[in-house]
Amino acid sequence: MENKKSMKKKKIGIMGGTFNPIHFAHLLLAESAYNQFDLDEVLIMPTKNTYYKQMRNLVDENDRVAMVQLAIGDNPHFSLSKLELDREGTTYTVETLRMLTKEHPDCEYYFIMGADSLFHIESWREPEEIFAMTNILVAGRGSEGDGSLLTSQIAYLNDKYDAKIYHLKSPNMEISSHNIRKRVYNGDSIRYLLPREVADYIFQKGLYGQGD
Repeated sequence: MENKKSMKKKKIGIMGGTFNPIHFAHLLLAESAYNQFDLDEVLIMPTKNTYYKQMRNLVDENDRVAMVQLAIGDNPHFSLSKLELDREGTTYTVETLRMLTKEHPDCEYYFIMGADSLFHIESWREPEEIFAMTNILVAGRGSEGDGSLLTSQIAYLNDKYDAKIYHLKSPNMEISSHNIRKRVYNGDSIRYLLPREVADYIFQKGLYGQGD
């Protein structure tokens, strides 16, 4: 029995994003994935420069890392991963997964994303390789998660790529980093949108004062 248990792969979630800043919707999504799919750990992975999304008012990566660390500090099954930040050039998900699967063959990966990303994933670099290396956990946003469109997209990709895509059930929170940045710029309250420690850091460092 011990031998079989030692051979069992660790189940690792990956949640990437700019986290500019990280907020409660991010954290709830990661926690939902951890519980629903019985994961061993969730890597919170800030991105540097994605080829499909150029950010305005993207604060220094050290500030984004600090905010992530503050947000997840009291959760023992969340870990910060700087894998993408430490790489040079444009970030591609397929390259990140290749590095992880090569360095940690004893792990099985679960990539957490929103429905909007799933509808565009075929435009990502080498989507067939992404599907081969990881399970996809997809959470709907608003009507996308409740209607038949997301279910149809999951079935289509599973069939075309022999993918392993699963619907992640998570409470819907209408919180966005863009809105938080806008509220900071306008002097509006951001209380209850993100951890207090992160909000304090934003104001102490004077982040997002130039608006976007």
